[in-house]
Amino acid sequence: MTAINFAGLNHLALVTDDMDKTVRFYRDVLGMPLVGTTGNRDENYPHRHYFLSIGRGASIAFFEWKDVELPARKDSGIPASGIQFDHVSISVDSDEDLENLRKRLTDSGADVSEVVDHGLLRSVYATDPNGISIEFSVPARDLDADPWFDDADPVPAVRETSAG
Repeated sequence: MTAINFAGLNHLALVTDDMDKTVRFYRDVLGMPLVGTTGNRDENYPHRHYFLSIGRGASIAFFEWKDVELPARKDSGIPASGIQFDHVSISVDSDEDLENLRKRLTDSGADVSEVVDHGLLRSVYATDPNGISIEFSVPARDLDADPWFDDADPVPAVRETSAG
């Protein structure tokens, strides 16, 4: 089987009912550059689609659908029905970046956690104005070079790979 060379997140498409408050949060509070906008062209593309850079060629993209019913606030890793998205994790370069981001979020009045040490990464969690759970992380290890498998009861596909 030919290997696929993944190169990180290109973009993650999410939904907002208010692009302005979304841009103000991601650009102004978090400091992510707005790198692309499209939409409002004709009846085939009547909505906005904006891209905010998270670095290294990756972005978070939002479609603005004014009449969309956004989900209720949800913490990361907590099951919920009807939601097909849990959270996005965005890497930052250092613990200093993580602390500075946490302070920026706190100062803006955003819902943000303390730093959580997961062993393989350290993270803070926040909720954006659309109720989307965002994790910002500093990796403690390179999982591509040093994978981490810690499931006490892995699914069959993982057990088969380990046995083979």
